[in-house]
Amino acid sequence: MVRSTMAAALVVALVAAPAARGDEAGRDVFARIDTINRASLVMTVETGIVPRALGARIAQALDQVAADAEKPGAPRPDDYLGIEPLITAVAGPDATRMHAGRSRQDIIPTVLKLEQRDRLLDLAEALDAARTSLLTVAEREAGTIVPAYTNGVQAQPTTLGHYLLGYAGALARDADRLHAAWARVNLSPLGAAALGTSSFPVDRPRLAALLGFDGPVENSYDAGQLAPMDAGMELTGLAANLATTAGSFAQDLYAQYHQTRPWILLREGALTGPSSIMPQKRNPVALYALRMKASDVVGGAQAFAIMAHNVDSGMPDYKRNQAVPPARTLAEAAETCRRWRRVLDGMVVDRARAADEVAADYSTTTELADRLQREADVPFRLGHHFASELVSYGRGHGLRPADLPFAEVRRIYAEAAAGSGLPPELPLDEAAFRAALSARGMIDAAKGLGGPQPAEVQRMLAAARARLDGDRAWLAARRAALAEAGSQLDAAFAALRTRP
Repeated sequence: MVRSTMAAALVVALVAAPAARGDEAGRDVFARIDTINRASLVMTVETGIVPRALGARIAQALDQVAADAEKPGAPRPDDYLGIEPLITAVAGPDATRMHAGRSRQDIIPTVLKLEQRDRLLDLAEALDAARTSLLTVAEREAGTIVPAYTNGVQAQPTTLGHYLLGYAGALARDADRLHAAWARVNLSPLGAAALGTSSFPVDRPRLAALLGFDGPVENSYDAGQLAPMDAGMELTGLAANLATTAGSFAQDLYAQYHQTRPWILLREGALTGPSSIMPQKRNPVALYALRMKASDVVGGAQAFAIMAHNVDSGMPDYKRNQAVPPARTLAEAAETCRRWRRVLDGMVVDRARAADEVAADYSTTTELADRLQREADVPFRLGHHFASELVSYGRGHGLRPADLPFAEVRRIYAEAAAGSGLPPELPLDEAAFRAALSARGMIDAAKGLGGPQPAEVQRMLAAARARLDGDRAWLAARRAALAEAGSQLDAAFAALRTRP
């Protein structure tokens, strides 16, 4: 389909939004290797591997190399063997003593871990922000009656608040998975050397602490050769799970755009785009930007699984491939959350239209069968059969539930009850029958835990907000711990640099 220039520009703005921010100074590979070098130097001096005077000279060289790399157009090598000559050019060949007990086989996985944990925390922040928007809209629309669907068919009425709380629950589980993954991601491979450590007294726990890790990956073979693969599988799987939920939400809203009279739209302007030929169209640009980014995440997870599948342990396929690294997939997942939030913040709900959609069909007839059993001791299957026959009659005559003639309702019940041993008279008066078929009556009658009844929606909203507050506190604590570790590394390195 041809799109207008304006629509195309909107697509570019929303679809091409940066998914990762890993190339800025301080978060690129050069900067991460520099941080690893500083931690390694502190540890090797503390353990006597590097003499103190030499350590001071190497520290000064590291500072100069880092400062030179900040200059406009200066190279920032992304491989240790490209950085080491820059250091030795300043401090001399003895500077390579800092590399004792190390290998690119443990440096590369450490670089990956440093980036993965940053991306994981970025994702946690974006995920919490999306949950905030979900809860904001859920609270605003707590009483808005909407149709809910199973198998693509209107099934029962619920409220928009109840529906959105369902998605908030799914995202809370994603947050749980993220927190659990953090415990495995935030373990250091550094000091494992190629795979079997070395004869130098490398203090791996100290290296881990200097870099803000909770500890080292214990087995040195696992640290550099196996953990990068299963960590990648876990992280991309986590991201894909979240993206699949986001895609489901996008499809739910797409169903509205297929209707002539939708009850959910996106606010016109930055979130929509016009057609170049059809003046009536408002294309949901933000919605398909969300779905496309979710697809990127799912595709990245599948690509990583294929890349890591059936290769020898320790191969570089899942460690150095730049096409679909797990950190990038985490960044794409964070962008998915940001796009989801834009959609949520731009949702326009036509409450009257949503209520009319429910009233136009027979999705409340489950409550009619329930009420017959609950209040008149009519077996559920008989009540279900009666309600089904009522639906067939109403649809066959083009009637809404509210328009069913009560005399016909009683006749249909008498026919359904024939042979059951029960009296043929419908055991509900007209007022009770009409109330049973109302969406509000069905919602308010709900008693079960987690249902759409107002009291339960309010309880779940409060619980979801409390849980979100706890997750925000978790994120703040992790970032504070990393900042503290960074400060301690800076202090140890500064002290080292001034030693004679």
